[in-house]
Amino acid sequence: MPSGEPAVEVDGLVKRFGDVEAVRGIEFAVQPGEIFGFLGPNGAGKSTTISMLCTLLRPTAGTARVAGHDVVSERDRVRRNIGLVFQDPTLDGYLSGEQNLRFHAELYGMPRSATRERMRQVLEMVGLWDRRGDLVQTYSGGMKRRLEIARGLLHSPRVLFLDEPTVGLDPQTRSSIWDYIRRLRDAEQITIFLTTHYMDEAEHCDRIAIMDAGRIVALDTPEALKAGVGKDRVQIRTDDDEAAIAALKERFDVEAAVAEGAVTFAVASGEAFVPRLFAELGVPIRSVSVSRPSLDDVFMSFTGKTIRDAEASGADWMRMVARGRR
Repeated sequence: MPSGEPAVEVDGLVKRFGDVEAVRGIEFAVQPGEIFGFLGPNGAGKSTTISMLCTLLRPTAGTARVAGHDVVSERDRVRRNIGLVFQDPTLDGYLSGEQNLRFHAELYGMPRSATRERMRQVLEMVGLWDRRGDLVQTYSGGMKRRLEIARGLLHSPRVLFLDEPTVGLDPQTRSSIWDYIRRLRDAEQITIFLTTHYMDEAEHCDRIAIMDAGRIVALDTPEALKAGVGKDRVQIRTDDDEAAIAALKERFDVEAAVAEGAVTFAVASGEAFVPRLFAELGVPIRSVSVSRPSLDDVFMSFTGKTIRDAEASGADWMRMVARGRR
């Protein structure tokens, strides 16, 4: 990859399955050494995009280059320069951790003379060197994920793709995996490209692209995206949500919607607004909460819904994509 060239460069990328457009003309670039995240609900197009960048799916339109190579015309070169950790486990539980890595080394044509030292390096990096001889079926979920990350790093890729790297793991293990990811980036000096639908994970990224229904709706650092919202998030619970929404519009000129079971809206200086709310809304309020802007607020400001609501409504979208694949 020539000096100064993006690690990943995407221009007008489209993927259709039949009549369904799963990825809709996205554009972005990832710089070498970045931790770059795709944030969005399931069905937003994140995994489909990664599959195209890793040459597992052929784009319908547009172009993409990874580590300086075109994903369509230079597939083999792309594959030699990337590591990939799938969302679903792909380890052989009847083999040891070491045997899983040796099989991967052979697939990539790594010289045997270099494999053992590299294997020790990556296993120590993820804290599994002492368990290398144990069968993978005896590993915990977090250990299996760490082994998959070590396997993705074994052949020294320039870009490591992690598709929902902590899905299904408990919060403590998720935090531990993120400690490893940050250390790996610094130790290996590689670019890490990941997908997630966890807001707290996206905070660890240098930059994030927020995806919804196949499109990138925002792209920047987490801090810049939250600063761009500029308002506090207020949630109220009432006995008549429709009346509360109408009153907020009529009396305060505030647009509100029901999200996560509460009337939700954004205002400047939320804590100062609450006393007026109780005095002037005209609808009994059972509870109120005020929070500073979060990435969920960023998602809501661009899409009109929270990421949890998008997860729920995205089920129909995912079924449409699945039908289009057939």
